[in-house]
Amino acid sequence: MRALLVLVFGLFCAGRLLSSQELDEFLPNGSFEIAPQPSKLNKTRILGKHSLPHWTIHGLVEYISGGPQPGGMFFAVAHGVHAVRLGNEASISQNVTVKAGSFYSLTFGASRTCAQDEVLRVSVPPFYGDLPLQTLYSSDGGDTYAWGFKATAAIAQIILHNIGIQEDPTCGPLIDAVAIKELLIPRPTRGNIAKNGGFEVGPHVFKNSTSGTLLPPKQQDVNSPLPGWIIESLKAVKFIDSAHFSVPFGRYAVELLAGRESAIAQVIRTIPNKSYNLTFVVGDAKNGCHGDMLVEAFAANATTKVPFHSIGAGQFVAANLQFKASGIRTRITFFSSFYHTKVNDLGSLCGPVLDEVRVCPIS
Repeated sequence: MRALLVLVFGLFCAGRLLSSQELDEFLPNGSFEIAPQPSKLNKTRILGKHSLPHWTIHGLVEYISGGPQPGGMFFAVAHGVHAVRLGNEASISQNVTVKAGSFYSLTFGASRTCAQDEVLRVSVPPFYGDLPLQTLYSSDGGDTYAWGFKATAAIAQIILHNIGIQEDPTCGPLIDAVAIKELLIPRPTRGNIAKNGGFEVGPHVFKNSTSGTLLPPKQQDVNSPLPGWIIESLKAVKFIDSAHFSVPFGRYAVELLAGRESAIAQVIRTIPNKSYNLTFVVGDAKNGCHGDMLVEAFAANATTKVPFHSIGAGQFVAANLQFKASGIRTRITFFSSFYHTKVNDLGSLCGPVLDEVRVCPIS
């Protein structure tokens, strides 16, 4: 069956863009395992703006060890042993050598530590993005996010900033790992006018992470951590890898894990009044997400609904949608109609997997 699907897609569209990135690694002390000197700590508070190796800190920043905390709290550190917590208006920053004009993505572990609404601002001046951390996508709180930017100079200042004002000044996001990756921007090909349709170009993936990488909401394709794609919804979508999930084709795919609040889109170049065929596959990530799923796809004035019953076995089905372009730009959009949680972990959101998106003109 898999071989037949590969053959079918090969007939529809030929070729795939392969990428190779040069910079794809943790930032220096990006896992925060190099601790401040004991003399630079007052309990957990870091004293001095340069006391956290390789980082510059401003405001109340704490050096945290994962596990039970004083006062009965528990902090999950998913990517190692240590992390930092940003208090009110506190920030950490680091300068990184990059290529001016190139695109990059940051991958970092971030989770809220208190009941209040917490917002993490990620910035590489002049670009910034605010990530709401109130929604927990996994029950253990160890969510991983990605954020993209374009380098405007040879040195990029990476800043993680807690912009919220909480009743408790020590409340704030927990950051437990930071990595950077250079992104090769995909282009349409003769066989597929959708860019990065197989999702093979994307952010750094932590090798020890089994929860996937969240692509934050309202990300435009200009600086998206998933090149070519727009995250235009209120909630994130998840970038998953074949090492930890079932992926229909290649090494990567996306999981639509928040129902209609988790949508992904792309604007493609088209010829007015010309007909096109949109093909894609829908499946499950083999991550405990069971039940009746439904993915809706839109292109121009056409739409289709693709049902899929998941038994958690990593299966998938192929789908297609024919449409006629009404202009020189056509938006294609995908979202999940239903909300799902894992059968063995009701606190973790999940959903159908989308992969191998191709758009080809109909002769």
